[in-house]
Parts: sequence; structure tokens; C-alpha cells
Amino acid sequence: MLKPDDNALRPDISQLRIAPQDKEARPAGKWVFFISGAVVLLIAAGVFLYFFQEPVATIKAAVAEGIEPGREHTILNASGYVTPRRRATIAAKITGQIVEMRVEEGMRVEKGEVLARFDDVNIKAMIRTLEAEVEAAEAAIAEINVNLRNAERNLSRSQSLHQTGIITAKDLDDAKTLFDGTAAKLKLAQKQIEVSRNRLAEMKQELANYTITAPFAGIVVSKDAQVGEIVSPVSAGGGFTRTGIATIVDMESLEIEVDINESFIAKVKIGQKVTAILDAYPDWRIPARVRTIIPSADRQKATVKVRIAFEALSPKILPDMGVKVAFMEAAAEPQINGNSVRIPLEAVRRDGAQSVVFIYKNNRLESRAVKSGPSNAQFIEIQAGILAGEQVAVGNLANLQDGQKARLAGGN
Repeated sequence: MLKPDDNALRPDISQLRIAPQDKEARPAGKWVFFISGAVVLLIAAGVFLYFFQEPVATIKAAVAEGIEPGREHTILNASGYVTPRRRATIAAKITGQIVEMRVEEGMRVEKGEVLARFDDVNIKAMIRTLEAEVEAAEAAIAEINVNLRNAERNLSRSQSLHQTGIITAKDLDDAKTLFDGTAAKLKLAQKQIEVSRNRLAEMKQELANYTITAPFAGIVVSKDAQVGEIVSPVSAGGGFTRTGIATIVDMESLEIEVDINESFIAKVKIGQKVTAILDAYPDWRIPARVRTIIPSADRQKATVKVRIAFEALSPKILPDMGVKVAFMEAAAEPQINGNSVRIPLEAVRRDGAQSVVFIYKNNRLESRAVKSGPSNAQFIEIQAGILAGEQVAVGNLANLQDGQKARLAGGN
């Protein structure tokens, strides 16, 4: 039996080779090492900067305003509204239907000018009836006067005849009675015609109430009724009856009304100068003065109402406009140092008895001790230590330090 050849069964591995590696691919491990090292360095740098870099404070700043000797300055600020002293919603004394309306919003009217007319057909008919009654009474009086003169003549003749004995005393008494009765009728007729004339005058006055006129000159700011509507001095008809015809404002009586906290009312005096700025015209400074201080406080709001009169009115000033006011006060006497400035009260930090401010300059803070002067609710006068135009930090100053880096809030 033939045996298989062992060499024929053994696999031939003489052709197998290990491919040589590319020399350029070998440094891949080095790049991984370099990248890992760079990441570690960046993290270390970030940690270092986070814990060891100089802190930068974010602040708000205000500019120091120079105060000239004797110059007026603001001691109190408030806000309010423009209000007229004379403002009226015109109503009627009677209830009636409008048949004519002569005004529109924005129209200027003069005192006594007709605004509207009511339906007056019925009252005119009543007036004509009363006029006829007066005429009839006058005619009746004329007839009674004729009868009275005739009775007077009869009485005179009867007296003469009675003296001669031609007529009896009874006849004389009858003549006298007729005369006295006619005189009494005349007095009654005179009283009746007086009543009729008074009623006629009353109706004519009532007729005048059917014409609505302006009580003063002004501008119509609201037209409250239309032709055909019923107007009444009192509300009636379930809300379908108007109580007003139009609203008129005397534009010459415009003034400012503000509420002042009672803690600061002592700073306000009658005649004090005020600068007003309308919300609609923020660049327009309007001179004004305190006209009156209402002698009553509001216990709910702890405020006192103050009325301020404009020194000059303008067509741009309209009722109910929002307005901000600054109460001014002149310096009592010139300051020895002409470098006094005014800064917000919140720009000063108290370190014991010393007043300190932080000047913002070249992105750093500089701590300065200053000499402070008078103050109000918002501002304080600095008499030494700051120059006009320098920027001071305002707000929370507790954590600020001299020489600290800083940036303005909202800036880069």
C-alpha cells in the first residue's frame, strides 16, 4: 500500500511575508501626545486666569456737574400732569332733545357762544298762550277802569243828590258799594295780570335754557352728545340719556399738578422757580413757578399736592400731558472754591466720618476722599476732591477698591 507523501500534505508557507510599515505613519502616536499636552496646558491656563487674574468690576458711572457760585440748582425732582384750572363738562338745566349741535372737538369757542339748541316747539306754544292771557287781562283791566270811572261819577252825583234830599241814604250806599266793588275788581285784575306776566317771564327764561352757551372761552376737547339725543341734568333712561353736551378747557389756565412726598414738602415754597420738561418734548425746558401748595395731605400716599404755573404758555402744551419738574434753589452765598460739583448721592461711600468716591478713568478706579456739602434726595454737592466732567461710580460701592480694573455696564 502506498503511503502519502508527508511533504505533499505540509502547507507551503515560504511565500508568506510581513509587509513593511510606512515610516511616515509611525509618528501618529506623537501627535496624540502633543494634542493632549496642549489641551492640558490650555486647561491649566484657564484655571490660572480664573483664580489668579485681576478682577474687573462692572460699574455704572455719572458725570460730575459743575456748580457755579450763586447759580440755581435742583433740590427736588417730581413728576405729574398738565391740568387746567378751568375745565367744564357743559350740561343743560332742563331735559330736552338736541336739534342743533354747533361744536366739534378742537374748536375754539368764546364766552356766550351757542353750543347747542334743544327742541323748543312746546315751550314756544306755551309762551304764545301766556302772551294771549296777558293781552286778555290787559283788556279786562281797561274795561274795569271804564266802569270804575263811571262808578266814581255816579257816587259823586249821588252824594250831591243826597245832600239836597232827592235820594235816600240807601241809594247813596248803593252807589258807594258799586264804586268800591269796581275798585276791588280792578285790584284783582291787576294782580292777575301781574301773575300772568311773571309766568310769561318764567317761560321766556325757560326758553333761554333751551339754548346752551359756553360759560367761558376755551377749546372743545370732547363732544359728548349728538343731534337727536336726549340730554338731562340727571342720569335717566337706563343710561340712554346723556348728561353732558361738550367739555371745554380754558387753555389759558393750564398748570402742572404734582404729588410731593410729605418728607420733602418743606423744600417747596410758593413762588419757587421750577423747570418743567414735557414727556412729549424732552429737550424743551419750560420755566415755571410754584403757584400754590394744597393745605392737605393724602394719608394713603403720604403726599401733598402742589400746583405749578407756567411762566409762558404754548400751543404745544396740552391737558393731561405727562411732565417732569425740577424744583430749583439758588445758592445762599457764593462758594469760596469755584470747583464745587454735584454728583448723585449714591456715588458717595461713607468710611466713618470720611466721604469717599471712586473716579473711573482709563478703565480703572481711583479712590478719593472728598469734602461733601449740602444734599437733597438725589444729589450731593462736593466742594473739594472732584473736578467737573470727571466720571464717578454710582450704585453698590461696597466691593470696589482703589486701582481696580473696571468697565462700564453695557460697554465692551
